Amino acid sequence: MSALRRLGRAAVPACVWLAMQGAAAAPQPEGMAMARVDVVAALPFGQAGIEADRLPHAVQVLDRADLRDAQGGNLAETITRKLNGVTVNEIAGSPFLLDLSYRGFRASPLLGTAQGLSVYLDGVRVNEPFGDVVNWDMIPEAALARVSVVAGSNPLYGLNTLGGALALETRSGLIDPGGDLAVSIGRHGRRRADLAYGFRREGWHQFAAATLFEEDGWRAHSAGRLGNLLVKLGREGKYTDWSATVLGGRSRLLGNGLLPQGLYESDRRAVYTHPDRSRTRLSQGMLTLTHRFAPGSELHAGAYLRDSRRDTVGGDIDDDYADLVEDCAAEPGACALDDDEVPHPASLNTTSTRQRSRGASLNFHKRLNRHLLNAGLTVDRSRVSFAQYEQEAFFTPTRGVVGDPDEEREADSSVTGSARATSVYAGATLSVGATTNLTASLRYNRASVGNTLVTVDGPKPHESFRYTRLNPALGITHTRGALTWFANAAQSNRVPTVIELGCADPAEPCRLPVGLQSDPYLKQVVARTVEAGVRAEGFSAALFRTVSRDDILFGRAGASRAGYFSNFSRTRHQGAELNWLLQRGGLRAQAGYSFLDATYGAAGVLFTGVRSVEVERGTRIAGLPRHTLRLQLDWDARPGLELGAELRAVSRMVSQGNEDGLVEDEGEAGDWRIGGHALLHLHARWRPAPRWEVFARVSNALDRRYETFGALAVDLFPEGRLRQPGDGAGEAEPARFVAPGAPRTLAAGLRYRF
Repeated sequence: MSALRRLGRAAVPACVWLAMQGAAAAPQPEGMAMARVDVVAALPFGQAGIEADRLPHAVQVLDRADLRDAQGGNLAETITRKLNGVTVNEIAGSPFLLDLSYRGFRASPLLGTAQGLSVYLDGVRVNEPFGDVVNWDMIPEAALARVSVVAGSNPLYGLNTLGGALALETRSGLIDPGGDLAVSIGRHGRRRADLAYGFRREGWHQFAAATLFEEDGWRAHSAGRLGNLLVKLGREGKYTDWSATVLGGRSRLLGNGLLPQGLYESDRRAVYTHPDRSRTRLSQGMLTLTHRFAPGSELHAGAYLRDSRRDTVGGDIDDDYADLVEDCAAEPGACALDDDEVPHPASLNTTSTRQRSRGASLNFHKRLNRHLLNAGLTVDRSRVSFAQYEQEAFFTPTRGVVGDPDEEREADSSVTGSARATSVYAGATLSVGATTNLTASLRYNRASVGNTLVTVDGPKPHESFRYTRLNPALGITHTRGALTWFANAAQSNRVPTVIELGCADPAEPCRLPVGLQSDPYLKQVVARTVEAGVRAEGFSAALFRTVSRDDILFGRAGASRAGYFSNFSRTRHQGAELNWLLQRGGLRAQAGYSFLDATYGAAGVLFTGVRSVEVERGTRIAGLPRHTLRLQLDWDARPGLELGAELRAVSRMVSQGNEDGLVEDEGEAGDWRIGGHALLHLHARWRPAPRWEVFARVSNALDRRYETFGALAVDLFPEGRLRQPGDGAGEAEPARFVAPGAPRTLAAGLRYRF
C-alpha cells in the first residue's frame, strides 16, 4: 500500500485516493473494523470538509508527494501530466505563460482570453481583477501541500467557476514539520532551487518556502527568471487557531508567441518578432482564524490584501503599416506617398498594470450526525490602473523591434476603475439513508464594475455596471456494493472584465490584445452543468455537459481589421472522463481518457484577427482536442529505485480562424487543423540513503515535433523579408501560425530532507 500511495494517485479520483490513504495511515487492531473518515475541502477556504464518498461531482487531487514528483517541471506541467481532462496551449513559449484548459475552460495569463476557471490560493482568489487572468509565475510552488481540481459550475467556488475550479493549499509547520531542499538543472540552461522548512512547538508553528528559477529558454529570445517567498506563522489553541501568511514574488519572463508555418518548418526555435517581455511583482498578506464552539461546529474567518503590478514590452508590426501594405496590394495608387508619409514598419508597445485587492470571508460549519451544514459570506474589493503606450520603431535583421530615438512614447489608452463583489451562500449535505446522500447549495452574487477610460481622443464618461445572480446546485450520491453512483446539476456565473467592457462597442472597435476604446454594457455569462458518474477503488467514470449562455467572444467591426467583444448566445462543452489504476507487486499501471466536444451552440460571426468566421450550431471551438489519452507505468526495480514512463496523446485541433473550414472570407475551403501527437516521457528516482534522493526526467524523449495551437494571420515576413508597400507581391494571403511544442528536455536534480 505504501508504494501505491507514492505513485498511484494520479489516475485515482480524490475519494479513492483519500480512502486508501486513510486506511493505510491508521493501523487497525486485530478483529476490529474502523470507519473511514476521509474528507476533502467543501470550500476553497476554511477547514470544513465533506467525506469524499459523498461528493456528487468529480474531484481530482494532487497531494504533496505528487507535487514533489514534478522532478524539475512546474505546477502547470504537473497538473497536465497527472490529471485527466487538462490540456495546455504553449502559445507564449514559456513554461510559466501556459494557457491551461480543463474540460475546455481556460485559466490563462493572456489578457483578452475568455477565462472559465477560478483559482484559489488558501482561499484567496488569484484571478487578477483586470482580466480574470492567472499569473502562474506568482504561485509559490515550493509551499504547496495540495491541489484540488473541482469539476463543474460549482456555485460555492464563486465567480468565474464556469467549468471548474483549482483550489491550492499551502503547507504549514503544524502538519508538515521538517525541511527539504531540491536543486535541479536541465537542458536549455534551466536551473531551479526549492527550499522549505517548518516546525512546531507548544502550539506555535512556522513555515517558510522559497523558489528560484532561471532558464535560457529553448526558443530564441525566451529567457526567464523568477523568485518567490512564502512565510507563515500561527498558533493552535484549545478552541481557537490562527495563522498569518505573507507572500512575495518577482518574475521577468519572455514569451514570443506563434510562428508562421514556413518559418516554423525551417526553425522551430525561431520567434516571429521580439521582444515580448513581462515583469510581474506580487505582495500578498493573509490572516485566518478558526474557532471551535463544540465538536463538529466551527467558525472560520479570513482576510487578505493583495497588490500586483505587471509591465510588458512588445515589439510588433505597426497596424498602419500593415494596412498600407494591404491597400497597396489591392490598389497600387494607394502607394503614392512621400517617404515621410510612410508609417514606421514597427511599433514598440508597452503596458503598465497596477492592481490592489482586499477582501474577507466568513464561514460557519456544523456537523449534525451524518448531516453537514455550511453558510457564509465573502466580500472582495479591487482597484485597477492600466495604461498602454506606443512608440514608432524599426525592425532589426532578426525581426527585433527598436524604438525610433527621434519619436517619443505616446499614450494610447488607459483605464482606472474599481470592482466590488459580495456573496452570501449556504450548503447542506443530508444523509437520507445509510448509502444515499443529498447535497444542495445556493449562492447569491452581487458584483459591480466601474471604469473611467482615456483614449487618444480624450477621457470618456465614467461608466458603472452592476450584476446579480442567484446560483443553485443539487446533487446525489448512492453507494451500492463497491460502486458509488453520483449525479449533480449546478449553475455559476462570470461578470465581464475591464478588458471586455473597454472594447465592447462596434462603433469604436479595438485591436487585441489590450486595446481599449469604449465600455458599453455586456451581459454576464451564466453556465449550467449536469454531471453523472460512478467510482470505485481504482476506477472512475463521468459524463458531463456544460452550457454557457451569453458567452463573451470577440467579433469583427465591419470591414476593418479591428473588432469588439460581444455576447454570444450559447456555447457547449460536453464529454466523458475515465480513470483506471491497477497494481501488481512492484508494477503500477494508470490510464486516463477524456473526450471533449466543445462547440458553439448557435449561429454567429467571430472575428479572429484576420478574417470573419461564420459559425453554426455544432462548429468546434479552436484549440481544444476531442480526445486525450494518458498512460503511465511505474516499476519498483529494486528497493530505493523507481523507473517510469508516461505516454500522453491528444487528437488534432481546429485552428483559430479556420473553424468554418475556410482560409479566407468567402474563399475556398482548406483544412488547416493542428495535427494530433503522442509524447513519451521517462522518469527515474533513486534513494541512496534515507534522506537523499536523486531524480531525473526526460520530456518528449523521442524529440517529437508537435504543435499545441494554431491560428490564421497575415505573414508580413514571407521568407524572412519584411513586405514593402507596392513591392508587386500582390495581396498578402493568410498563413497558418502555430505554437511550437518543446523539444526533448532533460532535467536532473538532488533532493535532501531534514
